[in-house]
Amino acid sequence: MASESSDTAGRHVIAQVTDISPGHRKVVKINGREIGVFNIDGAYHGIRNICPHRSGPICLGRLRPNVEWDGQEFVYNRENEILKCPWHNWEFDVKTGECLVDPTLRVRSYRVEQEGDDIVLYA
Repeated sequence: MASESSDTAGRHVIAQVTDISPGHRKVVKINGREIGVFNIDGAYHGIRNICPHRSGPICLGRLRPNVEWDGQEFVYNRENEILKCPWHNWEFDVKTGECLVDPTLRVRSYRVEQEGDDIVLYA
């Protein structure tokens, strides 16, 4: 787990663009909170590293595609956008933090931006 560098309140430079390649993640600690930052096709997304089910380390889970049944076959879409909690396999949308099975449950999400060569998390 990496530590952050804070320029101003709420703005944290957490990595360089070369540190998190597409399909990968980095877990950082900011103000006592663990936050996973994911690179999904060049766009960065941050979510809190606590599963709302049993407080498992969700950001250590497996990234996978969304799998849907269209009535005749399974359809795979949104590659690497679905995160499975490693403890009980609950699934969440990395981009929104929403639980796929129960949309009333969600993991807190954070704004993450690329600013030049820096990856900046706002918390």
